[in-house]
Amino acid sequence: MSDGERPLLRIVRGTPDDIELAALTAVVASLPGRGPDEEPSPESGRRSEWSNPANSLRAPLRPGPGAWRASGFPR
Repeated sequence: MSDGERPLLRIVRGTPDDIELAALTAVVASLPGRGPDEEPSPESGRRSEWSNPANSLRAPLRPGPGAWRASGFPR
């Protein structure tokens, strides 16, 4: 390791055996992430519309011709 590099993992408490350490390393290595020199993408902070709380609010009902059909369409 060079002077400026940090280790991927550091055990701060306990003494894991080789199997536990290998399992932990595999899980951490499989996590999506970016390298130290990569910039975050502009879409990385975007929330999905499925999780938008405004979608759980119901639109006011408007009586009239075709109202039953329009009630099923998104706003």
